[in-house]
Amino acid sequence: MTARKVAKMDSSACSRYHAGVKPSTAEAELGVTWFVSRHAGAIGWAKRQGLVIDRWVAHLDPAAVGARDTVIGTLPVNLAAEICKRGARYLHLSVPVPLASRGRELSPEQLLAACAVLRAFRVEETL
Repeated sequence: MTARKVAKMDSSACSRYHAGVKPSTAEAELGVTWFVSRHAGAIGWAKRQGLVIDRWVAHLDPAAVGARDTVIGTLPVNLAAEICKRGARYLHLSVPVPLASRGRELSPEQLLAACAVLRAFRVEETL
């Protein structure tokens, strides 16, 4: 896993995101780590990994992402390309979901059992 990790999850991280909030000077220098998901199972999985997440969001406006940021999630390819174009790093939550489980909400335990992993991707649009 390539995202920052700590021994204990920062419990205040969940409440740090508010729509329209700009990153602090320290966040801008170090970059903000975003976790993008509307799925409780994915959020629970991320918390169990001990990832340091600065912003938890259900939907992401690419204009809010800075060049030093890290975005974690399962974004559509066009949005991942926009994130990368802005100079941010994209970590995809890759889950080898069995056919029978596709289209269903998965719990953190099911994601662990499926060997969910973060993988870094550099996505760019070509013409």
